[in-house]
Amino acid sequence: MEGEPTLRLRIFDLNCWAIRYLSRRRQERVRLIGDTLRHEGFDLVLLQEVWSEQDYSELKVKLANCYPFSHYFRSGVIGSGLCVFSKFPILDTLLYQYSLNGYPYMLQHGDWFCGKAVGLPGSRAGVTAPLLSPSLQLHAEYCRDKDAYLPHRLVQAWELAQFIRHTSKAADVVLLGGDLNMHPEDVGIRLLRGWTGLRDAFAEATHFEGCKNGCTLVPDNCFTNNSELLPFPLGIRIDYILYKAISSFTVKCEELKTTTGRAPGRDIPFSDHEAVMATLHIQRQGQPAGATLGTSDPALADVVTEARTEVCAGLRAARRQRYSTGRMAVLALLLLLLQAAAALGTLAGLGTEQPFPKLSFCLLAFLALGVLVLATGLHLFHTMEVKKLHGTEDQMGMVLRALQERP
Repeated sequence: MEGEPTLRLRIFDLNCWAIRYLSRRRQERVRLIGDTLRHEGFDLVLLQEVWSEQDYSELKVKLANCYPFSHYFRSGVIGSGLCVFSKFPILDTLLYQYSLNGYPYMLQHGDWFCGKAVGLPGSRAGVTAPLLSPSLQLHAEYCRDKDAYLPHRLVQAWELAQFIRHTSKAADVVLLGGDLNMHPEDVGIRLLRGWTGLRDAFAEATHFEGCKNGCTLVPDNCFTNNSELLPFPLGIRIDYILYKAISSFTVKCEELKTTTGRAPGRDIPFSDHEAVMATLHIQRQGQPAGATLGTSDPALADVVTEARTEVCAGLRAARRQRYSTGRMAVLALLLLLLQAAAALGTLAGLGTEQPFPKLSFCLLAFLALGVLVLATGLHLFHTMEVKKLHGTEDQMGMVLRALQERP
């Protein structure tokens, strides 16, 4: 009812960059994150890239008194890296793993093995509002000029938007925090915000304190790879806290902060990303407010058209890859059949002696078999990639027609 007290909600979001054996000073930084969270007293903590369950368990023990409710989302080969700590009871959880997440043969990037996903804990903030607070991470952008992963990231952004639209119907407030690996004006962010109506805490904040323009990858951070920031001397903003009220509630961002390099009293930062901290005010209004899209229909139609164009480009590239790997598999199979025919002919006495030394013949057979298995696996992978891209392109087409037909 109108006049009910405002709920003041403090949120902490951080990409922890806690890759076991690879991230520098990982254990020290995880302990530092735990000590800070224990003393700061946030209401909700959303963490990404906590790749070791041992690190999560240590944080859970350390934070048990101030954050009695927590959950670690498991997926992929090495896990999603997502975990949530909350002062409010977590009523249920849901994990959605994106259908496309990079390429298994790009070992140096490793996104495919992570099983990146969106983790959804459902909770109730006191007695005020059913609250959905997804924590997520999208595929990294390794090269902005030649971004081979852009179609995959757009599919992830689209699936994330659909996920939020379909899971938020029973909630009053939706909060989303995570590393989206996209700049604020990128098509994926505009698509996500336009299709869900989510609002950017940085843009809406009454007071801001931290890195200029809210950047979360900054050159002053000693763990940041500065070569990635050459076109952006001030840094880039790829970590977000987004929110929206769905029913009879309003949400306002009172304050947004980011860390600015080294943690207080330490010679290192929490991570190669800066933490994002938001203070939100949630209040019930007198009349229910219907969920609305974040942009006008014509503007949203333009965004969907732009995203669909990029997905179509990715679809064409995937079809070329599927054709190339399929042709390679056929050639390897033909080579194996020729070798088998030659070997059978020799055993049957239909031909002369083996024209190649046995060792070379066996090595060639094993090579052809290896190429056949690898090419067949890649052909199947790219076939699935084509289906997922084609399915997303069809969904965007239906949405676009619906938007264009609205009066």
